[in-house]
Amino acid sequence: MKNKPLAFPEIEWWIVTFVFLIIVLVNILSIGSMNHQFSHGPPSANFAKVVIPIILFLAFYLMHRVLIPRYQKDERKGAFIGYSSLVFILSYVLVTLFSAGTGITKPPFTPFYFSIMALYGGYLIWVLLLKQVFLPPKMEDYLTYNLLRLCSIFFFVVLFLFQFDFLVSRNISVVLALFLPASILVVLYNYFLIYRKRLRGSQRAALWFNILLILVFPGFLLFAGLMDQEAGLVFLGLGTGLVIQLVALPLSDMAFEKYFGMVGKIQSLSHEVEKGSANLSFLKSQINPHFLFNALNTLYGTALMENAERTSDGIQKLGDMMRFMLHENQMDKIPLRREIEYLRNYLDLQMLRFKNEDNLEISIKLNEDHCEGNIAPMLLIPFVENAFKHGISTKNKSWIRINLRCLTGSVHLDVVNSIHPPKAQKDPSDESGIGLDNVHKRLQALYPNTHKLNIIANDTEYFVHFSVQID
Repeated sequence: MKNKPLAFPEIEWWIVTFVFLIIVLVNILSIGSMNHQFSHGPPSANFAKVVIPIILFLAFYLMHRVLIPRYQKDERKGAFIGYSSLVFILSYVLVTLFSAGTGITKPPFTPFYFSIMALYGGYLIWVLLLKQVFLPPKMEDYLTYNLLRLCSIFFFVVLFLFQFDFLVSRNISVVLALFLPASILVVLYNYFLIYRKRLRGSQRAALWFNILLILVFPGFLLFAGLMDQEAGLVFLGLGTGLVIQLVALPLSDMAFEKYFGMVGKIQSLSHEVEKGSANLSFLKSQINPHFLFNALNTLYGTALMENAERTSDGIQKLGDMMRFMLHENQMDKIPLRREIEYLRNYLDLQMLRFKNEDNLEISIKLNEDHCEGNIAPMLLIPFVENAFKHGISTKNKSWIRINLRCLTGSVHLDVVNSIHPPKAQKDPSDESGIGLDNVHKRLQALYPNTHKLNIIANDTEYFVHFSVQID
């Protein structure tokens, strides 16, 4: 109601369809009856009172459902004016033939047709004014616009019913005028006091509010009819109760379920899209060419200085990492021990690279006790990779401290690294790692309420505490 405009073309279409359907049905039932209260002119006039609303309804359909939407789409003014004029002329001729031919109006003019068209045109102009004044950004939200337009629909429909009572009985107009707001009240009452309480499991409260609804609407009519001994009010009360219980409440419940079902599907699809987008961005960032290049150079240098034992071990670890990224990284969940194994291979390769750095202190504690269960792949490595990318300086004292431990049903990772001034000329390849923004998105998508991520930074250190509940 506040965040977007209601589907007013649909609302207008269904309300006008309902009103004209009632008019046509009532006039059909009145044909042949000698006691109907709105008989004017010869008996053939009753037939005209069925045909004329149908002609007006078809004209409304062509304008409201065909020509106006088409003009809003392609903005072809010439075609819109031409087809609108054709609809106006044809409908006027047909209405005039039936109204003048049956004595409802005197030929050659049909004044009530121009009044109906003026009323419809006035509504369209009023809607344009509402859009100019009450739509954002001139208003904070859509609430005022939605309420005013709903009231406008009701006002113009009631004005039509009472202005052209020769087409329908005044009693029917009064019933319709009361029915429209009453239906809205019943629907709102059902949503806030019956439907929502039933969803929350308050079946008893929903039942009592349903009983109260019966007492307020039909019960009042029944009581008034019994007190005044008016059979009409008694039947009206019974009919109103049946319509509310058998039509209004079930239909509104179906509408609510369909609406919230659609909202749920949209949220689910949005969640999947966000998850897929985060995973795709994550996968693209996994293979850091800069890191692989340095690792291969390190392995090459190691192979020149010693026999191939350490080199082959390093190559094997690198192969395991590549295999992990290409295969297990595609899975939704993997064993936690495989995730830790990948992390260990990564750290071993980094230690080959930085083992001779005098200014670097690295402390690694990987306690794999109780590390059982399944976890989404590549959740731990981003924080460690970030520490090696930003926490090491070849000139200044640097440190990285990593502590991983598992509890039953959860895993906890603490990473602390030193902070150094950014390089004057940053290597673009350094940006190919995993961004923390992407990590946040993956965690929100995969573990929305079952993870904690605390990041604290000062002038010298960058601290990350991450914990997640696992299957």
